[in-house]
Amino acid sequence: MTKSKNNKKAKKNVIMTIIALLLLCIGISLAFIPLFKNLNFGLDLQGGFEILYEVKSIDGSKMTKNKMNATYKTLSKRIDSLGVTEPEIVLEGNNKIRIKLAGVKNQEEARKQLSTVATLSFRDNNDNLLMDSSVLNAGSAKVTQDSSGRPAVLLSVKNKDKFYDVTNRVKDYEQGNNVIVIWLDYEEGKNSYSTEKANCGSSGSNCLSSATVSQGFASDVIIQGNFTEEEVNNLVDLINSGSLPSKLTEVSSKTVGASFGDATLEKTLIAGIIGISLIAIMLISLYHFAGVISTISVLIYSFLVFAVFWTVGGVLTLPGIAALVLGIGMAVDANVITFSRIREELYKGKSLTYAYKEGAKSSLRAIIDANATTLLVAIIMFMFGESSVKGFATMLIITIAVTMFTMVFLTRFLLGLFVKTGFFEDKTMAFIRVNKKDIPNVAKNEKVTKVPFAKVDFLNHAKKVTVLSAIIILLGVVMFATKGFNLGIDYQAGSNITIETSEKLSKTKIKEDLKELNIKEKNIDIADDQVSIRISDVLNASRIHEISTYFEQKYQAKVDIGVVSNVVKEELTKNAIFAVLLSILGIILYISVRFRPSYALGAVIALIHDVLIIFAIFAIFHLEISVMFIAAILAIIGYSINDTIVCFDRIRENLQKKNTKLDSIKLKEIVNVSIRETFTRSLYTSITTILPVLALIFLGSKEILNFNLAMLVGLISGTYSSIFIATVIFYLLEKSQLGKEKTKKKKVYKDDVEEKQIKGINC
Repeated sequence: MTKSKNNKKAKKNVIMTIIALLLLCIGISLAFIPLFKNLNFGLDLQGGFEILYEVKSIDGSKMTKNKMNATYKTLSKRIDSLGVTEPEIVLEGNNKIRIKLAGVKNQEEARKQLSTVATLSFRDNNDNLLMDSSVLNAGSAKVTQDSSGRPAVLLSVKNKDKFYDVTNRVKDYEQGNNVIVIWLDYEEGKNSYSTEKANCGSSGSNCLSSATVSQGFASDVIIQGNFTEEEVNNLVDLINSGSLPSKLTEVSSKTVGASFGDATLEKTLIAGIIGISLIAIMLISLYHFAGVISTISVLIYSFLVFAVFWTVGGVLTLPGIAALVLGIGMAVDANVITFSRIREELYKGKSLTYAYKEGAKSSLRAIIDANATTLLVAIIMFMFGESSVKGFATMLIITIAVTMFTMVFLTRFLLGLFVKTGFFEDKTMAFIRVNKKDIPNVAKNEKVTKVPFAKVDFLNHAKKVTVLSAIIILLGVVMFATKGFNLGIDYQAGSNITIETSEKLSKTKIKEDLKELNIKEKNIDIADDQVSIRISDVLNASRIHEISTYFEQKYQAKVDIGVVSNVVKEELTKNAIFAVLLSILGIILYISVRFRPSYALGAVIALIHDVLIIFAIFAIFHLEISVMFIAAILAIIGYSINDTIVCFDRIRENLQKKNTKLDSIKLKEIVNVSIRETFTRSLYTSITTILPVLALIFLGSKEILNFNLAMLVGLISGTYSSIFIATVIFYLLEKSQLGKEKTKKKKVYKDDVEEKQIKGINC
């Protein structure tokens, strides 16, 4: 009777918890709609204009940090006047500024307004010009304090005679009119002190400050008023930018039509939803009820990633969505590791309660190590990447942080709630898809019967995999030597013209158009209703406008033109190589500290193998290598090391359990056993990560097709290199070390222990 009551109570608790979770899922699903609408979308998802400037001083002086900040402030103020919401202005390196204006209407006007050198002028209350920035020492305005200790601005006067003449004349103006107004980018007919007097000094006005003049000044002067510290700092930056003898040189640009963005967003979202749905179906089919809990965690995970991204003011771009979808596949890995550990304990004859506790405990270390190395790579991407790579890294960092909360803490908490009810104690098939007959009865001395891949010698199969990889890499080298890499515009400079039209265009027709425009093409690709033209020339603003207008009027086409100079090419190439090398170095150091150098060397050789395989495949099929390709390389480095560390963690654990002297035969067996124990997990994780990537390849935007292809190749090579290459390298290194230890012991014994010759005993 008591048992029946307990079962009813457990069943009731399970039902109530499930209802609560369903209500939570409905609430999150409804909250997704307003959250997604409030996100800031990048120009690749809503159209717009992107431009990269190189900032130089006209007088040849070095561009300091203060000068760059001043220029940044000026551009920010100019963008305000364009009416663009949520612009992105990023300082890159020591002398570059990247500006992204999503949704901008008039790109030519935006380019003109941004590139004009800032002009500072001093005018009277009737807007008559009194002085220009030449009276000041360039970029020398500073924050100071007035006589009352309040924040003020110190102006360093260069032409003291002129400054005195002007101020001395203005002081004699009629009371109320004796003011000098400081303007930034004053426009005749548009700006007026009479209309902007009330707003002078505000962020939306070109009127920076107005000061009453009571005497002539022949020295440096202080602008004082009821300024806050922030207002003074802002005013100093704006004055310096206006008096700065600098110029902006356009080194790259890209225009994206709104229709490109809308189509891209729709395709990517559909692909993402299908990819996540496939993951959910797979999890539920593999782990039954535990898979349902994992799917709920994926839903919460996705919502939290968007919520965090919105909170930090992130701008969602195509690479960001790709990182999110990829992150979901990688996040599921944390659950797969935990579920695999729970199953192992059940196969050893443990109860569900004990299996859950031990599985959760033993999997935590592997999850932390795996995510820490991926986080390391993501941080390096963020630090040294540019533009889209940085956006990808930002989303990847957020996904890793959210993974640790949802997929580790939340999933375990929810599983624990159901395990504690006792309802699933004898329902392991329903709970985590473990057949009751596969759980041995330890009390009856039954042996473990469920040992996956018990007869497979993985180390012996490694030779076949190595030969296959060698053939692919060799073919890649041959193709590279004969044809070279198909470098994208980012890595070889020039311009890329993309035309989208309903008219059927041939290469012959496009060549005639280009001849008319006096353009020599390097390459023309036509796919469906989209034409991509690569040229060597770095187009300037007027040529971009001319070409865009030509194709728009002739074919009613939507035109997207990207321009990259040699400056950008060299910078991107240097940063890409540096980021990859730094990632590998960071991984070596981390694994050497957390494990041993032999583990680190095995992992790094496997990583290099994965990178070479991706490059080889792209060389063989002549696929384009772009900035996003490098992001894929870095992401695969993070993923591959994630997979390798899970396997290495099990090897380390099994080595620690050994209670006999280790020799090469026993070492090989331990490595094989460890691979067997993690092989299913590696397979499931790879599939769950590959599913959304496949969805993006077949249903997503063409703009990230090569990125997803690189990810697919890397995921496949990363999976088998973790099993067949990293472990083999580790085994060979440890095996050679065992031999050295034996030799060393024999040598010490021979040298230190001398046999005494005693007559009658030795002879």
